[in-house]
Amino acid sequence: MSFFVRPARPDDAATIVEFNRRLAHESENVVLDPQILAPGVAAILADGNRGRYFVAEQAGSIIGQLMITYEWSDWRNGWIWWLQSVYVHADFRRNGVFRALFQHVEREAKSTGVVLMRLYVEDENNSAQATYQRLGFDEMHFQLYQKSL
Repeated sequence: MSFFVRPARPDDAATIVEFNRRLAHESENVVLDPQILAPGVAAILADGNRGRYFVAEQAGSIIGQLMITYEWSDWRNGWIWWLQSVYVHADFRRNGVFRALFQHVEREAKSTGVVLMRLYVEDENNSAQATYQRLGFDEMHFQLYQKSL
C-alpha cells in the first residue's frame, strides 16, 4: 500500500472532523457535537501553538490522522508531546498507517528535543494497547481524572 504522511492543512478540516466523530463513537460510544468539534479542529489547524495534526494520504484521500498537543515538564525541563485523536479509516487498518504517522511524529519530536511522548487509551482497547507497546510505549501507573467546567 502506497501512502505518505504530511502535516494537516486547513482544507483537511472536514475529514479530520469526521474522523474525530468516528473515533469518539467507536472508542467511547460518544456522540460529539459538530458545533463544538468543527471550530475546535479549525482552531488547531490555524494555530500550531495549540497542537498539530498529521495525516496519512493515499491517492488524494486522507486515510489516517494523529494530533499532538504540548505539555511543559518542569521535572524534565523539556517538552512532552501528547498523541491524541489517533484514527485510521477502517478500510486501511492493519496496513502500517498508524505506524507511519507515529514514526513521522517521533522523528520530528527527536529532532526538536522533545523529552517524552505520552498518550492515553481506553481500558478495553487491547488492540491499541498492544500496538503502543510494540512501538516502545510503557504502561504508566497513573489514572486520569477530569472535571468539566
